[in-house]
Amino acid sequence: MNDELRELYQQVILDHSRKPRNHGQLEGAVHVHGDNPSCGDEIDLYVKFDADGRIADVKFSGQGCAISQASASMMTLKVKGQPHGDAENLARDFRVVVTGEGKVANEDALGELQLLEGVQHFPQRVKCAMLGWRALEQAIQMRASGGSEGAASSED
Repeated sequence: MNDELRELYQQVILDHSRKPRNHGQLEGAVHVHGDNPSCGDEIDLYVKFDADGRIADVKFSGQGCAISQASASMMTLKVKGQPHGDAENLARDFRVVVTGEGKVANEDALGELQLLEGVQHFPQRVKCAMLGWRALEQAIQMRASGGSEGAASSED
């Protein structure tokens, strides 16, 4: 990663971790609690789906490192309004970005999420970046099975 990209990465992470977007709770939403036992990061993700399975609204709360909180904030901006299938595809592509394993299917959809690719050099940070995304995947699975409460772990 060159110096200019590293600077942008740091700015974006700090901005989202200090001023997270879509932070809070949603009544009547699918709720997933996620944690990363190895470092103590926690997230509560709330997802409301419309009748067609589109993510009508999404919010999160929690505590943890700047990467986990920034990743969750960025995720909410990307998936709000998306059909659940598109959100699942985005989650798969994001996993490729942060692990370096595989090929991204749609780089354009990722946008600034690609700035988090630097975490692939720090395996413990991959778990931090993926925490919110694992919770989102769990929420989508729960919606499909009719549930409303669940748990996700970045240790999966």
